[in-house]
Amino acid sequence: MASFDLQVIHGTAPSGTITESTISAALGPGQVYIETTHSGLCGTDLGKLTSGYVLGHEGIGIIRAVGEGVSNVAVGDRVGFGYTYNICGACEPCLGGYDQYCVNRSDYSMNRVNMGSIGTGAVWNANTVFKIPEGYASENAAPMLCAGATIFTILDGCGVKPTDRVGIMGIGGLGHLAIKLAAGMGCDVVVLSRSEDKRAEAMSYGANEFYVFDPAKGVPEGWDQRGLKHLLLTGSAPSKDFLTLIQLMAVNGTIYPLGVSREHTPIMLTAMITKGIRIQASLTASRQTINKLLDFVARHNITPTVQAFPMTVAGAEQAIEALKSGKMRYRGVLVR
Repeated sequence: MASFDLQVIHGTAPSGTITESTISAALGPGQVYIETTHSGLCGTDLGKLTSGYVLGHEGIGIIRAVGEGVSNVAVGDRVGFGYTYNICGACEPCLGGYDQYCVNRSDYSMNRVNMGSIGTGAVWNANTVFKIPEGYASENAAPMLCAGATIFTILDGCGVKPTDRVGIMGIGGLGHLAIKLAAGMGCDVVVLSRSEDKRAEAMSYGANEFYVFDPAKGVPEGWDQRGLKHLLLTGSAPSKDFLTLIQLMAVNGTIYPLGVSREHTPIMLTAMITKGIRIQASLTASRQTINKLLDFVARHNITPTVQAFPMTVAGAEQAIEALKSGKMRYRGVLVR
């Protein structure tokens, strides 16, 4: 059985200091060894800094070795990997298309401690890697595996139609991708932002309308009374003022809070009932959704706006600081 020494970058408990360690990973049946070339950095990684977990779940790399029984990929293939390490393929979530919630992933938690996508490589289960379409750059593919997939889970799986008026609240790591993906689908994209600063940028990404909007101040001036069929909240969801959000919606519209807060969120049910409004959480993307997304963005040449950093301890520290300070534009990608 082949074994590989891997240098991995992780936080340190309890300080959160970034450091590099060497681990040894054996290649078993059904697994592949991936030499990592790129990894996205996600806000979720910030929550892992004090846990000791290896960082990263938006990895791109080249397969350098395959274990016994692997037939879906081969040595030399460029693949993505990250959130889901292993699935059984036989439980109800797997059979129902929600394989990311496989109930038999007994090794999942242990693997998240020892391996991630920020390092020299990883040993991963072959049935949870994704072939990257030829010609689609690795630095663009990495953010699609989590940020892009989070958005596409809604656009592809929640009944969004090209004729729908889709609102995007917030222009950041998730929001800029939501604008580009919804516009690529042909939707009527309406962007809501707290200031004028990003109007030109939003329009260049494919927005049709732009409104300066503060939920605490009510419906924005000049609002189109047709309302929104779908509204994606891509920043921190407002813990208050949900009534104003409901007033933005069309009859039977849906609000998707993608950013969360631990604060209690009061919601006026009578306002929801009179317009038939839904508030819909978004599942982590399944393998099927990610494969469809990669095909879609490659076909339509939709790319994230990325900021590159070296895949070193110093590079990870720079990227984390940019993310913490809100200066990332818009997805950080570490490059080896």
